[in-house]
Amino acid sequence: MVATIIIFIIIGLLVTGILVNPIFIKQRRKRLKSRPFPPLWNAIINNNLPIYLRLSPTEYRRLQGHIQVFLAEKQFISCGGLQVTEEMKLTIAAVACLLLLNERGEYFPKLRSILIYPSTYFVNEIIATGNYVVEERRVARLGESWTNDQVIVSWQQVQKDTHDWHDGHNVILHEFAHQLDQEDGKAEGVPILQQKSDYLIWARVMTEEYQQLCNDVQQGSETVIDNYGATNPSEFFAVATETFFEKPEELLKQHPALYELLQQYYQVDPVQWY
Repeated sequence: MVATIIIFIIIGLLVTGILVNPIFIKQRRKRLKSRPFPPLWNAIINNNLPIYLRLSPTEYRRLQGHIQVFLAEKQFISCGGLQVTEEMKLTIAAVACLLLLNERGEYFPKLRSILIYPSTYFVNEIIATGNYVVEERRVARLGESWTNDQVIVSWQQVQKDTHDWHDGHNVILHEFAHQLDQEDGKAEGVPILQQKSDYLIWARVMTEEYQQLCNDVQQGSETVIDNYGATNPSEFFAVATETFFEKPEELLKQHPALYELLQQYYQVDPVQWY
């Protein structure tokens, strides 16, 4: 009898913890967002994020709040002898949180750590070269997004991307778009959407746009969306996200359906920032 009571108590505590924990998280995040934003942080972000001062007052304040939550919840790890600085943390957080301006309520929930290398880094990759034949190669990387808990970036590339904002290439936007895509445990170019009906529209537009890019690449046509997006649907979503935030006017003009889809998902209109 006593053992049964103890089991019920334990189950009750677990259930209570599961129900109460999200409330505590929400309250803690609200407190973090309400903290004064340090003037030095503003100066650093303004120097490293060209569109920072072009955001609307609401977006500006919202981004600052998201940055404070992001910095409190994510761990930054130095790699390859690099010393992680406040500038690095703030720059990565600011660009990544642009993807959260729609108040989705989550902060890349599976992500725990951001690993920062000084420049290009190398990994061993197993590649199939034929039937039952694999080969291990040393591959250069500028960034990666892992389904479990990590994003890896090259600081040199981050600097290049943030100071050349209009070229349509941004390793932070790219890898954190992958994080959104991977929230459901799969990387297939379909992030979690608000309504079931949204998935039908998403599938139709993304499939058409992806196939068009693949055709353009095969024909050697010039495209506003980087050719790397033709690799697979997951990479297409990440590359399209880069284009949406960095070259919105061109994307809207050449791919209005894709722009509208991403505008509805991210709930921002980057054209207004330029």
